[in-house]
Amino acid sequence: MQLTSFWVYFNARPLFWMVITLAAYLLASALNRKAGGTALLHPVLVAMLMIMALLALSDTSYDTYFEGAQFIHFLLGPATVALAVPLFDHRARIRQMVGPIMLVCLSGSLTAVVTTLWVGQLFGGSGQLLLSLAPKSVTSPIAIGISEQIGGFPSLSAGLALTTGMIGCLLAPLVFRLLKIRSDTASGFALGMAAHGFGTAYAMQRSTLAGAFAGLAMGLTGVFSSILIPQIIKLFGL
Repeated sequence: MQLTSFWVYFNARPLFWMVITLAAYLLASALNRKAGGTALLHPVLVAMLMIMALLALSDTSYDTYFEGAQFIHFLLGPATVALAVPLFDHRARIRQMVGPIMLVCLSGSLTAVVTTLWVGQLFGGSGQLLLSLAPKSVTSPIAIGISEQIGGFPSLSAGLALTTGMIGCLLAPLVFRLLKIRSDTASGFALGMAAHGFGTAYAMQRSTLAGAFAGLAMGLTGVFSSILIPQIIKLFGL
């Protein structure tokens, strides 16, 4: 009875879920280090699964959880802005490659959306499912905003974006080896474009140069996708 009363009391405190979120991430990070940094045990993915299991077992609603976790959610904005630091450090190199960078981001964003909608229609996906799938190749906060704008399921879009990022990090080392890509500039940019937030974090582990180009690709892809997706879904009759 004492344990139950203790749980009921702290479960109702907003800061409790912030502590749980931080503890889950620290534990997931330790597991990832012990596993050699494999993308299959990415700290974000493992922490997310831990928290989902705890919410299900404790019969806690997402609204209750978010009441405390919103303090961490607030830091997502400053953390994203902080990516400007490595960009500033490598601004000279970025300035030399503005043309190719813009062209690659535009073509990559367009290809990601078109192929996703085409494959979804090929397999008979419903209209709202396709609208939720469309922004899967951008970072979760932007994917949620786009999904809300075009009439998809924001929560599903966020989950698909996380899954896309995880798969991108998992396959990236193999793709880089097969294509013999050793450049931090190219590998970082590819990770940021294909695996957005997950890819940027993974690129930061490779080098600050890779992290700078990953952050740039993630940001530009989000901007281009926000503009392109509403127009493309009209062409697909959604």
